[in-house]
Amino acid sequence: MVSSSHEAMHRIFQDYPGLFSGVSEVLGIDFAPPTSVTVLSNDLTETSTVERRVDTLLRLETEDDEPLLLAIEAQGRQDPDKPASWAYYASYLLTKYRLQPMLLVVCQDRATAEWAARPVHFGPRQWPLLTLRPLVAGPHNMPVITDPAEVRKDLALATLAAITHAKNPDVGAILKAVTTVLRDTPQAIAEPITELISQGLGKHPAAELWRNLVTVDLSFYKSYIAEEIRDEGRAEGEARRAAKDVLAVLTERGIDVPEDARQRITGCTDLEILDRWFRRAVTAPSTDEIFADE
Repeated sequence: MVSSSHEAMHRIFQDYPGLFSGVSEVLGIDFAPPTSVTVLSNDLTETSTVERRVDTLLRLETEDDEPLLLAIEAQGRQDPDKPASWAYYASYLLTKYRLQPMLLVVCQDRATAEWAARPVHFGPRQWPLLTLRPLVAGPHNMPVITDPAEVRKDLALATLAAITHAKNPDVGAILKAVTTVLRDTPQAIAEPITELISQGLGKHPAAELWRNLVTVDLSFYKSYIAEEIRDEGRAEGEARRAAKDVLAVLTERGIDVPEDARQRITGCTDLEILDRWFRRAVTAPSTDEIFADE
C-alpha cells in the first residue's frame, strides 16, 4: 500500500513544478529555470506487458536548452529491484518522447538516500553497457531550515525539506519555522502546504508535532485538513485524560496496576472503551476484571 508520505514526496512537484529548480540548486546541479512545466501521464505500461508507473513525470521547458523529462520517485526503503526499473523508465521515456530523461529520487531515510545515489552499472563487469545515476534528495543533502526568513524565500523547497527531515532531531524547529511563515501566508497557499506536510510526515513521530503546531499556530484556519488535524488532537487529548481517570480510580482504591495493564490503558484511544473501563474500575477487585470480555 502506498503511504501518505510517499505520495507527498513526489506530488509536491506536481503542485509546485518550479520546485525542481530549487532542489537542483541545493544538489549543486546547473539546470536552467523552466519557462513552463507540463505534468505528463505517469503510466509507462506497454501493450500486453507488466504495468509500470513512475510516481510523477514532468516535462520541463527552458529558454536555452531542449525540453527535459523529469521522473520523480519517492523511495521509502532500499529495494534491489528498483535500479532495473529506473533504467527501464529512462529507456522507455527516451524512446517514447525523444527527450533526455532525468530521475530524481526523494527519500526520508539517510541510508536509503545514500543507497539510491550510488551509480549502478548494467552489463558485464568488463564492459558495462549502461550506468544509472539518479539525483537524490534526502536528509543527507536537503537543507535544515529553521529560520522563517529562509522559509519565505522558497516555501515549496522548505516544505520538501521539512518532509525529508521527518526523522531529524531538530524537526520541531523546522516545522515551527514553517508554521511561523504560514500564519501570515494567504490561506489559498497555506492550506495545500499544511496538507502536504501532514501527509509527508505520515506515521513518523514528527506528525504529532505538526498536528500540535497546526492546532496552536494555525488555529484560525478552517480548511478541511487543519480541522482534521485539530479534531485528531482534541480526540487524543480526551483519550489521554480518560486514561488518567481510569488509573486515578484504581490508585485511589489501592488496586495494583501491572505495567502491561498501565500501557494498555494509556495506549487506548477509543473513548467508548475507556469509559467502559472507567465504570468497571469503580468496583473491579483487580485490574484483570477491567479487561473482562475485551
